[in-house]
Amino acid sequence: MAVRLTTYLVVAIVAATLIAGLIVGAQRDDTEGPVDLIVQNAKVFTADAGGTMAEAVAVRGNQILRVGSNREINRLRRPQTIVIDAEGGAVLPGFNDAHVHFLSGGLGLDRVDVTEARTLPEIQASVRAWAEANPDRAWVIGRGWRPSAVEGGAPFDGAQGRPVRQQLDAVVADRPVFLLSADGGAALVNTKALRLAGIDRRTQDPVGGTVARDAKRGEPTGLLTDGAVTLVERLIPPASRDERARALRAAIAEAHRHGVTSIHDVSADAAALEQYDELRRSGDLNLRVYASIPVAGVVTDAELDRLDALRAKYPDDPLFKTGAVQITVDGTIDAHAAALLEPYATRPAVADPLVAPDDLNRTARLFDARGWQLMTDASGDRAVRMALDAYAHTVRSNPVPPHGRRHRIEHVELADPADLSRLRPLNAIASVQPLAGGLDLTRIESWSAGLGPDRAARVWALKSLSSAGARLAFGSDWPSAPLNPMIEIHAAVARMAPDDLSETGWLPSERIGVKAAVSASTAAAAYASFDEHRKGSLTRGMLADLVVLTTDIFSAPPSTLASTGVAATVFDGKIVYRQTPRRLTH
Repeated sequence: MAVRLTTYLVVAIVAATLIAGLIVGAQRDDTEGPVDLIVQNAKVFTADAGGTMAEAVAVRGNQILRVGSNREINRLRRPQTIVIDAEGGAVLPGFNDAHVHFLSGGLGLDRVDVTEARTLPEIQASVRAWAEANPDRAWVIGRGWRPSAVEGGAPFDGAQGRPVRQQLDAVVADRPVFLLSADGGAALVNTKALRLAGIDRRTQDPVGGTVARDAKRGEPTGLLTDGAVTLVERLIPPASRDERARALRAAIAEAHRHGVTSIHDVSADAAALEQYDELRRSGDLNLRVYASIPVAGVVTDAELDRLDALRAKYPDDPLFKTGAVQITVDGTIDAHAAALLEPYATRPAVADPLVAPDDLNRTARLFDARGWQLMTDASGDRAVRMALDAYAHTVRSNPVPPHGRRHRIEHVELADPADLSRLRPLNAIASVQPLAGGLDLTRIESWSAGLGPDRAARVWALKSLSSAGARLAFGSDWPSAPLNPMIEIHAAVARMAPDDLSETGWLPSERIGVKAAVSASTAAAAYASFDEHRKGSLTRGMLADLVVLTTDIFSAPPSTLASTGVAATVFDGKIVYRQTPRRLTH
């Protein structure tokens, strides 16, 4: 009996000891074990549901350990801990670009960049500088021009545009020049390129495209739109596999320079998926990628099966996955290619959508039934309505997918007021690129001329969308615009050009706050890819992706947002970019 009592007593003591140990361990919390990185003296915006602010962040491994005051976090410091002094700058979750053409952007880093050009002479200057710096390149290739720059602010006319080939000939005549527009729907080419493609005044317009011609002799002006772009583009030697791999690595470095740690690549074909996976396997994919696959036309069962196999090959993963398809319904307002409910103010007809409503409904229903996320490119109010109708059709036709519905409308440049309140009931995400890389007076005048004053007053209606309950996720549309989230945040908050368009900005009633804009670039973008459980906020257990800015954007004037730089970028708990002046200690 005594032996039995002794045994019970020993068991009780051991159990009590274990319980006490667990309690003490819970009370000890984070004070034991390594702390690999601390960011202190910061204005930390966690992007959690409450918009919590703090002073410092502690990282263990690749996860956020704790967020709190400088005093709380510095208690966790150990001899091996790397410390970044933010010097009062804002610290945010790593930016998540929700709409980017990543491979095109990477290839463009080694080509002519005319995204900042506001006039034709500025385009000429960029072409001349690149050509002189690259005399051995067989082609002069670039991207990023806007119709408002080519037309000098006049309404864009794809059929009778200004002659541009002579201006391009003046800077490069011995090599073909091919400059794709920001939206990818038009191209500027020189005489050499036209001749290589066999395009002259006798050339018939291809189906769905236009060779712009002068009014007197019918000679090509050097402007190609829509289907005519491929007449020259198909002659350009494709990038090799090694060139594509180098372009992806260069694009990742460019992303880190701007504090971007996650992207949604909206134009990933099977080859791009394979190259992302190769980078992941080699340990070089220092970026989180959610890839969507473009689809066009009426989808078949065989195509659905092929895409299902791709999704199974690249399933949910913190680093790389696919699970969305991208459908393009129309072009941009800037190019007069957006599908509108009423005609453009400068022409009698509306631009037709690129897909019929019934075909869009059917495609949406079939993909939704198989659990795919839909990303519908829709800029004009007619296209936005078509996307919403298609999403409503999926609700009527299919059971709710296991992971729920988070279909997206990409761009949403113009929406009819009656449609704003439809997004929230459908849980449709407005994946927007605020003012597509920033404001300038020429573009505003072009929008106003093309749409008329009433509709122009509703372009990029961020506040109206937000007030109607829509969830906003921000992206850059790189390479159509710079891969710099601060430019987009500036445009959303200030509604003015970086060089001060006016004292009040453009349509100031559509401004949103800094925290809302940052959340759209972080937490909401993570939600838009079904990743809010592991990234998008600086809270305990989340992946340690964060950006340290050079200033406190929450107290600085909104007009300074676009010029705010990145002091450091942390990806997966490691510093992947740093400005040298920022203090870094152990």
